[in-house]
Amino acid sequence: MSRRRIPDEVLSAAHARAAARAAGDWDEADRLRAEIEAAGWKIADRGTDFALTPAAPADVAEGERTRYGSSASVPSRLEEPAAGLATVVLIATDWPDDLARALAGLRAASPDGTSIVVVADGPSAEQAAALDGLEGFDAERDGSPALPIEVVWTSERLGYAAATNIGVRRAGAPVVVLLDTSVEPAVDIVTPLSSALDDPSVAVVGGWGIVSIDLRKFEDAPPGDVDAIEGYLMAFRRADFAERGPLDERFRFYRNLDIWWSLVLRDEGEEKPPRRAVSLADLPAIRHEHRGYTSLPEDERDRQSKRNFYRIIDRFGWRRDLLTTVTPPS
Repeated sequence: MSRRRIPDEVLSAAHARAAARAAGDWDEADRLRAEIEAAGWKIADRGTDFALTPAAPADVAEGERTRYGSSASVPSRLEEPAAGLATVVLIATDWPDDLARALAGLRAASPDGTSIVVVADGPSAEQAAALDGLEGFDAERDGSPALPIEVVWTSERLGYAAATNIGVRRAGAPVVVLLDTSVEPAVDIVTPLSSALDDPSVAVVGGWGIVSIDLRKFEDAPPGDVDAIEGYLMAFRRADFAERGPLDERFRFYRNLDIWWSLVLRDEGEEKPPRRAVSLADLPAIRHEHRGYTSLPEDERDRQSKRNFYRIIDRFGWRRDLLTTVTPPS
């Protein structure tokens, strides 16, 4: 891929910023940095010199297909009227058999009004080959209306949160279901998830929930009210994403993003009771090996997980009001 040309106005601003820094005019240097970043570029100081790099990979046109370099460059449907029942979002990277298994489960039992968005986030060659030809109306629904399937491609691997943002931006239905490809729907999962969100007090629902007494350690919880829904299978309102999103794209690794997003969805401010997270009993879904977890060395997995958890602490670390169970006063 060829290097992107730096626009003249960005280069001029970078030179002006270097002059401002040399003169000790830090307010002007900060203003020019903001101008450069607003134009889609990052600047790194190297002594008296600087380096400019694109803030996001470029979009790449390949015939009728566009591979997007950022979630923001993906056309959004969030301003369009919602239609249908639910949009199921899946992220495809390296394991085509897992995606095929999840799609087979959706095809077998999803109700009318279900649509699917698959985000091909920098997929492997094997995964990309499996995705070719998938987009359109699913012809594998024997005797049932076809499920509309859209595949959205990225030009590079953007990470879990960015890929999720892409999928939700393309969601057309009022309910968004995030389905990890390690999960196999056994029968209809869309109807119970969507129905649970008919209760306005409920912000997020799913198949597996967790609780904490201190926002530092979370444990598995039985069905019912929980503190957060695990990201293997979670559902929320598209309107809430439009109001409270997007997801923080520094979460490139998937772990702990589900806690952060559950708390964002539930939070009504410290002066009001939070909305609820509900884990549904007997949701017909089977969890298989999560290859995004098992494929990484343990030390790397722990490093990325801890980095993500610090983001939860930074935003919610003191918010015991968001917990269903709190530590009793000493």
